[in-house]
Amino acid sequence: MVGDRDTADRYFEPQVETMPREELRARQEERLLELVEYAYANSAFYRELWDEHGAHPRDIRSLEDFRARIPFITKDMIRAYRSRTGDAFAGLLCVPVEELTSVSSSSGTTGDPEFFAEIWQDAPPLVTAQVRDLWELGLRPGDRVLSPPGTFRNFMDAGFQALGAVVIEVDTWMGNMPEVVEALRTYRPAYLQMMYPQMVELEHLAEKTDLREAFSSLKGASCAGQPLSRKMRERIRDDWGIDVYEYTSAADTGTAWECREHDGFHLWEDTVFAECVEVDEHGWHDVPKSDLGELVATDLDNRAAPLIRYRSEDLVRLSRDTCGCGRTHARMWVAGRRGDETVVRGRSVVLRDVWQAVEDQPETVAGVFQIVRDRREVDELRLRVGYDPHLTGDVDALAGRLSEAVRERTGVKPVLDMRTEEDLLKTMTSVAKFPRVVKT
Repeated sequence: MVGDRDTADRYFEPQVETMPREELRARQEERLLELVEYAYANSAFYRELWDEHGAHPRDIRSLEDFRARIPFITKDMIRAYRSRTGDAFAGLLCVPVEELTSVSSSSGTTGDPEFFAEIWQDAPPLVTAQVRDLWELGLRPGDRVLSPPGTFRNFMDAGFQALGAVVIEVDTWMGNMPEVVEALRTYRPAYLQMMYPQMVELEHLAEKTDLREAFSSLKGASCAGQPLSRKMRERIRDDWGIDVYEYTSAADTGTAWECREHDGFHLWEDTVFAECVEVDEHGWHDVPKSDLGELVATDLDNRAAPLIRYRSEDLVRLSRDTCGCGRTHARMWVAGRRGDETVVRGRSVVLRDVWQAVEDQPETVAGVFQIVRDRREVDELRLRVGYDPHLTGDVDALAGRLSEAVRERTGVKPVLDMRTEEDLLKTMTSVAKFPRVVKT
């Protein structure tokens, strides 16, 4: 339930989570210098790339050297190496295949899924640091958690069990929300892990089910896949009584979660070195504090196949100021992806403006919409918008109001394709995320 909790036992690893910035930086530098030597010696991909750029480990003696000399990598570069060589691991693998514990995949929202080689003992690396976030949410040993069967980046079960929680597996995918609510009432879990599409389905279920009662045992719930709209988040908190913690990707090196302050996503900087940069034809530079830039990430805890200076295409604001929760690790606020801007007859249209127009209508408050295009610069703004049929009497009237709202926000009158939210969510190509920009 929503409310303050005792902060005396707030940190799972207090020495790490509240580490002074200078100590954290020193730890990052030490790991980066070790990583450069290790990757050059063991990864064909990095050895080839760094030789082309004249970047040899002997010349990397500081964090500043690392940033000045080690080149960025992109998802397309990794895919090109894989296609050219036939190496399933794209030359990133630094250990013999027989040492691997698992190979897991990304969600594949923006293209073909990427596969991640991992070595782990008690729990996958992705969820090991995530235990800190679950502890902050309020989860404690002996608590029950309602968790969906995993489909990518390994199961969360090992992380829950490492914390001492009891896992209850329930299929929480689309169409199963009545069963999830029944499981909540039966097992009274302390935590529920969800994705954005399931939250939309619960919106419909709320019209005939007392969700506040069903969710009354929860200390909190998590949501990922897409940001929740402002109004949806308010309804979940005020009407259902749930404190929702959103989390997002830390550029495929792990995840970044909100804390109880709900003021940005925490990056665990003992596991990832994060940069916020602007890249153009002349090179790159750090963006000023709190300005938008592209998140670039380096794995610090992955010896199987680390990503090093990996351009995520995520546009973020980054701050290293101490959070209100007392944690010293960096926080980021995600604005979208670099390729999501659409230019309509010379006018820039960004997802945020369309989102605000859509969620301002009661029938489309969940913010289920897509921009449909075949290229970045187009002659018309084509939108698919999902509406709640239980709240919509006259779809044409809704379309008229929505068209005017989008025009006021963006300066462009859209061409609308109105669908029910359920029908539009069925177009998802990923099990986790609802793509906002899709091809014709």
